[in-house]
Amino acid sequence: MIIDCHGHFTTAPKQIHEWRKKQLDNANDPANQPKISDLHITDDEIRAAIADGQLRLQKERGGDLTIFSPQASQMAHHLGNEQTSQTWARVSNDLIYRVVAMFPDNFAAVCQLPQTPKVSPANCVAELRRCVEELGFIGCNLSPDPSGGYWQDLPMTDRFWYPIYEEMVRLDVPAMIHVSSSCNPAAHGTGAHYMNGDTTAFMQFLLSDLFKDFPTLRFVIPHGGGAVPYHWGRYRGLSLEQAKKPLEPILNNVFFDTCVYHYPGIEFLTNVIPVENILFGSEMIGAVRGIDPNTGQYFDDTKKYVDACKHLSDEQRYKIFEGNTRRVYPRLDAQLKARGK
Repeated sequence: MIIDCHGHFTTAPKQIHEWRKKQLDNANDPANQPKISDLHITDDEIRAAIADGQLRLQKERGGDLTIFSPQASQMAHHLGNEQTSQTWARVSNDLIYRVVAMFPDNFAAVCQLPQTPKVSPANCVAELRRCVEELGFIGCNLSPDPSGGYWQDLPMTDRFWYPIYEEMVRLDVPAMIHVSSSCNPAAHGTGAHYMNGDTTAFMQFLLSDLFKDFPTLRFVIPHGGGAVPYHWGRYRGLSLEQAKKPLEPILNNVFFDTCVYHYPGIEFLTNVIPVENILFGSEMIGAVRGIDPNTGQYFDDTKKYVDACKHLSDEQRYKIFEGNTRRVYPRLDAQLKARGK
């Protein structure tokens, strides 16, 4: 089975973006805020958005199931206020729920959280609980920088974040570390801000004792881990010199996906990071959608790169394509087993 751990609804019908614009235009005018019931998207419109997009490419590229969440760049936690974030997360998550209900064999749901800069992540607990316990979601996306490139909140290892970690542990769900759009003109969204978020979160984990407090807490760092695998020696050295501990135990709690868009990058990733810590991901119809002129293949067809790694055994490929994801997302594993998979 080929499980893609990293997918977003980037082809969502235009009505949700129109609803969001009206919400933000009236963020400080509660009387003119759109109601959730004002958003009208038919099942046929959802089906069309998925069938010719993620579902078609999933089938063409040999995938079976995609872990699916709202469009990352549209989370935009820095826009609006605490109340608009709460409503926007609910609207976005409800749309993902409808996708999964229509295509349960092809998609599993991960939720957006209603984060707001400088507001306690305790504010996110109710929505995480609703999505997991009521709607059957299997994890969440968690931004280390809700301010959109200005890093206004405390490090992810501060007790400020503990309320959401406590709930993640109770529910036994992981979080993918995923920033949203950048409002800082010095940091391009997908080319810089995303990589910064991935790398910064890892460095925060390295310097902390977070996993002593939460030994079962699990994070997936996307986009191949940002700069981390490429500078693995640097981080091992920093861990020994500054944190006074070996780096390797962090791999009990931190995992990386394969959203790296060329073969040499995947080859490098799978040689440096233990295979047990790599989850297949493509983020297809995401940040990089075009065809590589050097290969004639889509950049984000990452399965081809993993398949081409001759140093991987069949057992190791199984771990990357399926086994590791089922282990990191136990609620997904339970859902698949209930269907005889």
